[in-house]
Amino acid sequence: MKIFNASLKASVAAIALAATAFGLSGIASATTLKLSHQWSTSDVRNKVAEIIANEVKAANVDLEIQIFPSGSLFKAKEQWTPMERGQLDMIVYPLAYAGGRHPEFNLTLMPALIKNHDHANRMNKSEFMARLEKILNDSGVVTVAHGWLAGGFASTKGCIRTPDDVKGLQIRAAGKSFEQMLQGAGASIAAMPSSEIYPAMQTGVLDATNTSSSSFVSYRIYEQVKCYTPAGANALWFMYQPVLMSKKSYDALNDAQKDALAAAAKKAEAYYDAEGRAEDATSVNVFKENGVEIADLTDEDFQKWQDLAKKTSYTEFVKETPGGQELLDLALSVK
Repeated sequence: MKIFNASLKASVAAIALAATAFGLSGIASATTLKLSHQWSTSDVRNKVAEIIANEVKAANVDLEIQIFPSGSLFKAKEQWTPMERGQLDMIVYPLAYAGGRHPEFNLTLMPALIKNHDHANRMNKSEFMARLEKILNDSGVVTVAHGWLAGGFASTKGCIRTPDDVKGLQIRAAGKSFEQMLQGAGASIAAMPSSEIYPAMQTGVLDATNTSSSSFVSYRIYEQVKCYTPAGANALWFMYQPVLMSKKSYDALNDAQKDALAAAAKKAEAYYDAEGRAEDATSVNVFKENGVEIADLTDEDFQKWQDLAKKTSYTEFVKETPGGQELLDLALSVK
């Protein structure tokens, strides 16, 4: 029996050596990555993930990405810890969700910080984003593709252009920093998910809301409001939602796989940017078609909101975040 085992081991070793000699070892080294996100398969963020997966597969570098949409692998806010630990390979993720762990990330959902999509693209290439990337890297995460989505305001009472227009309104805000700014303008806050905005407006519980352009359309909020303030040349609401990857998983890739991933990410970013702009434009058309007045923000309107944000949301951010003032100044320096 011992002789047979020794002979078998020798045969296996010989086969493995021959496979290496003929370049067949790559078959065994094929890698499959798991990518998790919270949205449906029809969402722009799932399409971004699909572009990356399809482009990487087409590159024929023994790398595949398996997508788990709709929170089917991890719930939305439960993805961060397994990412840091290398137990989950990739996510499409609103970075502000991790603001409890890393308060610096709260700047990626901060009112009146990003004006429009062109401004967001400049932010991606800034020292501010490089600082965020270092925090990510130190936490065991790398950015694969940047992505920002915009949003606006809508009200059952009238148009929202300046802080004076929300005084006395019961308003739903997307995120703590927006709540702080709107309270500073004299509004009352009603916390609820986007899915509850429509019935809350229908019953008079809610006077106004802010949310993403796509949510305004998908939840048919145009049926309840008189005026819509969309994301246009100026927007108050932008949220950074990149494709992230475990550094442990990234470092395990070979050079060809990393190059294929980078090329795929470039295509995905271009789509993300174009589709984000398209969603803003679509929302305006849908609201117009339903007889809703459109209120575009002027540069002067935007500045009034930012001045208020500096006294409220920005001040609170600096108080809560070590080194927050320097990071905020870097963000504000991007014009």
